[in-house]
Amino acid sequence: MTIKDQTIQLIDDLKSTCQLYGMGNDGNEFKIITQVFLYKFMADKFAHELKKLNMPALAKLKQSDKWEEEYANLSEKDRMMIEKIKLPTDVPRFAPDHLIANLYNKQHLGNFDEIFDQTMVDIASRNLDIFFTKTAQETKIPIFEKITIFVTDESRRADFARALVSKLTNFSFEEAFAENYDFFSDIFEYLLKDYNTAGGGKYAEYYTPKAIARIMARLLVGDNADLHNVECYDPSAGTGTLLMALAHQIGESRCTMFSQDISQRSNKMLKLNLLLNGLVTSLDHAVQGDTLLEPYHKSDDGKALRTFDFVVSNPPFKMDFSGTRDDIESKWSSRFWAGIPKVPNKKKESMAIYTCFIQHVINSIKDGGKGAIVIPTGFITAKTGIEHKILEIIVDKHIVSGVVSMPSNVFANTGTNVSVLFFDKSQKKTDDDMVVLVDASKLGKEYKDANGLKKVRLENDEIEKIVSTFRNAQAVDDFSAVVSYAEVKNKGYSLSAGQYFDIKIDYVDITEDEFNAQMKADMDELDAMFSESHRLEDEIRKQLKSLRLA
Repeated sequence: MTIKDQTIQLIDDLKSTCQLYGMGNDGNEFKIITQVFLYKFMADKFAHELKKLNMPALAKLKQSDKWEEEYANLSEKDRMMIEKIKLPTDVPRFAPDHLIANLYNKQHLGNFDEIFDQTMVDIASRNLDIFFTKTAQETKIPIFEKITIFVTDESRRADFARALVSKLTNFSFEEAFAENYDFFSDIFEYLLKDYNTAGGGKYAEYYTPKAIARIMARLLVGDNADLHNVECYDPSAGTGTLLMALAHQIGESRCTMFSQDISQRSNKMLKLNLLLNGLVTSLDHAVQGDTLLEPYHKSDDGKALRTFDFVVSNPPFKMDFSGTRDDIESKWSSRFWAGIPKVPNKKKESMAIYTCFIQHVINSIKDGGKGAIVIPTGFITAKTGIEHKILEIIVDKHIVSGVVSMPSNVFANTGTNVSVLFFDKSQKKTDDDMVVLVDASKLGKEYKDANGLKKVRLENDEIEKIVSTFRNAQAVDDFSAVVSYAEVKNKGYSLSAGQYFDIKIDYVDITEDEFNAQMKADMDELDAMFSESHRLEDEIRKQLKSLRLA
């Protein structure tokens, strides 16, 4: 089996274990799966980096099949040297008692569930200076927590812990550390395939398809861009798919990720995604909290929003945020220059929260920066309300650089037609400069998801078509339009490519005799149709008359 197949098998085994102990599709299952998976990943990362160190004290360890025992036999001084000086700061620290072999050797103990949970807590505490995320109130969220407590039957918790550890002992991530972004993005997608729903429409738990994330990253960053010390931001980060695509496009070592998300669940998944992709230094900037009410990332003086080189977002489109709406308006009215949706008398869940995120994204792009946000396609032709005000501003101020309208059902958790709105503050523009509008709605290959629902997947050649057309500002029949800001204004600020397509009429040269013959054939066909119509009408009258006489 390849390392990818082995990793997928590990995920399946962990899920099967949860099901066996009554937690299949349980609300806490994702916490258990992601934590145990991450524990194994971090333990193997520690081992991998430890064996690379050039220290005489580690000579026996490097040659031993039971390296954990050799590590435990090291002097306290040597282990302190390794932890404080030798290991890179982005590598987790493990004491001998934290290692999987040590847990395996303690499985016979009756309180193994307590031992397992305490090990998780100890590892989190030992690594709290680096391996944590935080809330908007500055509370540190540790990397691990107790998980056997989620098994309702206390008598089965120790067996549950044993079952989890047994799945980890014959697998190693060490071969995977040489793999690239595509490997870990595929693994992450598989890991979360049962948990990437919209959570009933709840804020910030939307999962962005990898193809859409790739298109956004490539159009924002370009290919082979020579960038350094780049700061990227997602105010509705979810599981971090958009940020990971940006990081890969820029180069993971050349950028720092900043994020915020109200969801606890999304924060855990984002944490895992950052670690899998080697973005440990970005953990400190991953914040759990309400971006609209309590934006965490601010300027040095703490008064204005912090701005970034690249800003991306796939926010929830509509939801009930009536509980915070007035507080947002009173505290941040200047931030939302086009307005904040009113609370409707009916269907509060239909409040268009995405319009707030569009404004927040634009506010967060620094001069010279770029951004992109996923929006419902209906926005790009809006004629009234906050939506139209935003359209006016982004066109009048030449902020919008283009739109890509995606195929229906391209998202796993919504049937809403979506588009991606691109912003560019990198250069001054005039009304004569151009906007690129791409209608990719007819692209994609249909497939059925695990629930039997029809979805659409963009193929690689289709992704290339979208990217090259947008980058080269090409007008392609029935696919893309390149129009000036002035033209957009004349069209009522519509950013729909279809409204700028030329109507094409096919002309055929024929002789006068051919024309007359065609007209006669058409008239004969019409006469025949009228005759048949009259015949049917007479027949119906006769039937009605006979019914009245009867």
